[in-house]
Amino acid sequence: MALIYGKTAKGLAEIETRAHRLMPRMRSALILADGKRDVDDLKTLVTQQADETLRALVEQGFIEAVGETVPPPAAAAPAGTVASSELENTRRAAVRALTDSIGPAAEMMSIKMEKAKNLAELTPLLRQATQTIAAMRGRAAAEAFGKRFGVG
Repeated sequence: MALIYGKTAKGLAEIETRAHRLMPRMRSALILADGKRDVDDLKTLVTQQADETLRALVEQGFIEAVGETVPPPAAAAPAGTVASSELENTRRAAVRALTDSIGPAAEMMSIKMEKAKNLAELTPLLRQATQTIAAMRGRAAAEAFGKRFGVG
């Protein structure tokens, strides 16, 4: 399970006032800690010194763990064995991660992912998404996406 980080009262105040004059990388990470993204998503989006940045935000009291994610189902399972709710959760998480990673450029691929009826249809799309992320955001972001969805 991965932790989900959200802003503390101090973090919310910093967004509004900029009183602590955080470095741009730390401010960006603070903004991204929305209480919905897990630590893996945040590390994908905060590409430079992600671990150190998130650790500093926690230690300084700007963000805190607000929950944990349930791990996605293994992508290597045979197509007929994944329950439809698990497939839906994986599909939804992949679309969100792709959109968070590359923005509007993810629209067409996201539509294809949403139409996937089973894991056999979704897996090649996840591989394609990983390649697209690599081209647009770099190898580290692509590896994180691929690892998360079992297509790395």
